[in-house]
Amino acid sequence: MKIKFLVLLTLSIFSITKTSAQINIDRTLGALQTGVASFTFSNEDAANVASQAVKKMDSANVVAGPKDGYTLRLNRVFGKHATENGLKLNYKVYLTKEVNAFACADGSVRVYSGLMDIMDDNQLLAVIGHEIGHVANEDTKDAVRSAYRNAALINAVGATSDKVAKITDGQAGQIAGALLDSKYSRKQESEADMFSYDFMKRNGYDVNAVESAFTILAYLSGGSQSDFISRMMSSHPDPSSRAELAKNRATADGLYKAYVQKPINNKATATTTKKPATKKTTKKKK
Repeated sequence: MKIKFLVLLTLSIFSITKTSAQINIDRTLGALQTGVASFTFSNEDAANVASQAVKKMDSANVVAGPKDGYTLRLNRVFGKHATENGLKLNYKVYLTKEVNAFACADGSVRVYSGLMDIMDDNQLLAVIGHEIGHVANEDTKDAVRSAYRNAALINAVGATSDKVAKITDGQAGQIAGALLDSKYSRKQESEADMFSYDFMKRNGYDVNAVESAFTILAYLSGGSQSDFISRMMSSHPDPSSRAELAKNRATADGLYKAYVQKPINNKATATTTKKPATKKTTKKKK
């Protein structure tokens, strides 16, 4: 009888302890949910978090040096756009065969050499213009906010506060990965396409390069070339529709003409300066 009583008492204590633990868990989850609901994220917060995530990505990739041909070409093509639409931009090239490019809320623009190998200057401008459009339209801010919130929840840091806490190195890596994997809605992609076209037109570039660039990406999307192509094209049932819309806009503006891709040169061209010729002096005979 005593044994049965002790067993029942033990089970009762265990049950009470388990219930208390569950209550604590429920309270914690409730606090996390409250923190997420009241979570605010300013443009400055997005820029700071994005900057740390990009720094992590830079360290994980081979970045072209200042004298590399890819860097020289990117500076030549985009140097005049260090400030665009009120955004202060910085550009770097990742040396990899992957076809990719992205822009972040802090104004960082990263272009993969694989993309530069298949796009001429105008096509490259069109693609980067699209990526800048995501920043200007605050799509990247939303992506950074979501990535930060998920990283904070995973590590139980900053989730119950309405202020953005300093992220750890591990969180920066998580956020970087999330940003590369992020997909935008059809509306966001269409608006970024429009930004790209307007960017080209406003700066006097050939707007027909927009159609051409998307035609190339639409062609590559038939295979598994890169996550970038999949991300850019996934919001449309027919990838070529993006190129068609750009063509229609150029036609409506009276600017349409078949685009012919220009030569692509990503090599550094060494420039040598000749020393001025020195005049030979002849001694007069005495």
